[in-house]
Order: sequence, then structure tokens, then C-alpha cells
Amino acid sequence: MLSTAGLRERRGDYGVDAPLTGLLPPGAAGLAFTLLAAFFGRRGQPTAAKLALAASLPASLTFGIYLHTTRRGKFLVWAEILERLELRGDEQVLDLGCGRGAVTAMVAKVVPRGKVVGLDLWRTEDQSGNSPEVTEANLRAEGVVDRCELRTGDMLNVPVADGSFDLVVSSLAIHNIDERDVRHHERRLHAIDEAVRVLKPGGRLAIADLLWTRRYAHRLRELGMQDVHQKSLGWRFWYAPGLGAGLVLARKPA
Repeated sequence: MLSTAGLRERRGDYGVDAPLTGLLPPGAAGLAFTLLAAFFGRRGQPTAAKLALAASLPASLTFGIYLHTTRRGKFLVWAEILERLELRGDEQVLDLGCGRGAVTAMVAKVVPRGKVVGLDLWRTEDQSGNSPEVTEANLRAEGVVDRCELRTGDMLNVPVADGSFDLVVSSLAIHNIDERDVRHHERRLHAIDEAVRVLKPGGRLAIADLLWTRRYAHRLRELGMQDVHQKSLGWRFWYAPGLGAGLVLARKPA
């Protein structure tokens, strides 16, 4: 198994998570208030300038935190997650919502005798420049394309047979599933059902996501999964001050 240090080495380009809805708003707000502060300063209105500058700080901080997570922090956290899984190296792995292949490539490095399938709908609103061609180029750059396969498909209807995988991973994907009613989570929980369905007996699940990981953990217990654990992934996986990803781990009964 590769060390965490080895998993930190990235040769691909993995873009930015949710660029228009996540990164752009705080960046634009921070810049706008900073320019407004400069404008008031030039007009000799120091109080207004200070207020505008103060208003820019939360947005600018959020922008910096978001950019750090999407370009660096999440990779460091996933390296540690994969190291702690202590994989044999010959596992069959599914990455639900693989995007541009960040986690796909990382897990492929620790299964040199296995195979990783990346499944995605390739929506650019969820990740900048998201496409199978870009993902394949990243896998090639990381030297793992020979043991990876990319498929276009929906997490709500995973196009594989029951019991196909030793490990299912997912990073910041399930929360993007549109719900018909914001008060309910049936479609997201159905994605959890699908992840369990395609696991082999004894197979494991590792999901990092925003907002709903406690619900995922509850669903996994309802489905009879074992060793279900849920925890926060800390500041390196924040997308705003105090708002970050959680991790759910579980094992399917043998």
C-alpha cells in the first residue's frame, strides 16, 4: 500500500468544485466590498470605507477556505482515508460521482492489481470542466488509466450487477442529487441503497459529503450495514467557516 505522502503527489488538473454556485459568490462579494471600500476612501469617507472593508472580510475568508479545500485540502484528507482503509491492492472499486477523477486516481494507486470504475453524469455545474475526456486525461497523467474505467450513469440507478465491488467511495457527490421536496431526502437515500446493493458481502463503503452524512449513517444502519461510523473531516474539508464535509464508513455483512 502506498503511503499518504505518495498519494499527495498529483499530476492531473482537478478543477474547482461547484465554481458558479460555490466559489464565485464569496469571491465576487469580497471583491465588490473591497472596491467599495477603496471608493469610499478616495471620497474621504473613512467610516463608510471601514464598514465596507469589514463587510469584505467574511466573504474573502470564505473564498480562501473554499479555494484551499477544492485545490488542496480534500486531497490530503482523502489520502488519509484511503491509507486507513488498509486495502489489499486487488479490490474492485466504484467511485460514485467521480467528476474529474481525483478520488478515482488516488484509490487506483492503492489497488495496483485491482480495478476502479468511475461513474458520473459529467455536470459542469458540480465541477468545472467536468467531462469523461478530462477525467481520462487525468487518469493517464497519474499513470493509472490502465486499471480504471469511466462510465456515464446515474447514482440512482447504478448500471452494474448486485455484489460487484469490494469498495464503494464517493466524494461530495450525493448531496448534488436534486430532491423534489427540500424537506425530504428519498432520492439521496436511494443512492445510498444503490451503493449498498453493488457491494459484495464484506465490502466497504466510504462516503465524504456535505450536510447529510448523519442521515446516510442512519440509513446504512437500517439496511443492516455493520461498523457504521460518521464523523466530521475537519477544517481541511471546509467550504465555508464551520461548514465542511463529513465521512461515513460502513461494512456489508459477510
